[in-house]
Amino acid sequence: MVTGATSGLGLEVARLLAAEPDRHVIVLGDAPAEVSAVAAELECPGVVCDVSRHEQVQQTFDEIATRYGAFDGLAHCAGVWAGGPLYEVAPDRIRRAVEVNVLGTAYLIREAVIRMREQDHGNIVYVGATAVDTPRPGIPVYRATKSFGTSLVESVAQSLGSNRIKLMQMHPGPMPTRLQERAGAEFKDTIFAQAEQVAREVVRLLLLDPDDLYVTGQKVLRGDGRW
Repeated sequence: MVTGATSGLGLEVARLLAAEPDRHVIVLGDAPAEVSAVAAELECPGVVCDVSRHEQVQQTFDEIATRYGAFDGLAHCAGVWAGGPLYEVAPDRIRRAVEVNVLGTAYLIREAVIRMREQDHGNIVYVGATAVDTPRPGIPVYRATKSFGTSLVESVAQSLGSNRIKLMQMHPGPMPTRLQERAGAEFKDTIFAQAEQVAREVVRLLLLDPDDLYVTGQKVLRGDGRW
């Protein structure tokens, strides 16, 4: 399953996964027209799901379990940008960033972990942001909401007690994606990676075998062209 699969990094991850004809890929997004277009392009199921609504997330996981049985992996690429000084960010924008980046992340990881514990295997890759590493003017809301995901992954990963369930995170820098367009040029680094380059690392982690050795819960790569 790939969230945020209708543009940017999520779309590139879905494209790489769908390139293997025997692999079942489900793309998620909250815009019906965009989900339909990507599902048609990749010839895979598409699900309209607002990840900030727990009932929609739960229903999506239940439908996937009914259709396919085992659930092998989640690439959580969905995210909402909220830039500007706190006193300039509209309350509705703050709320939406919290709904998607905080609640959506918690709901998705919760439902994925429940099913992976039952089947004793599965990989989750949470896409964070380098913004959580260093305070930066102009992004207090975005940084705070993405920091929640980092804290959640680290804590939940420690609680799983089994390398057969791998909960991992990547922290890409700014990439030329739709989110970056909304962020604006002032938040773009001089060194950056393309979304398709970062997607290859997400897919590599997502396809690790249950018995592969890996230190779960750790930051894997600053996916911005620098280690």
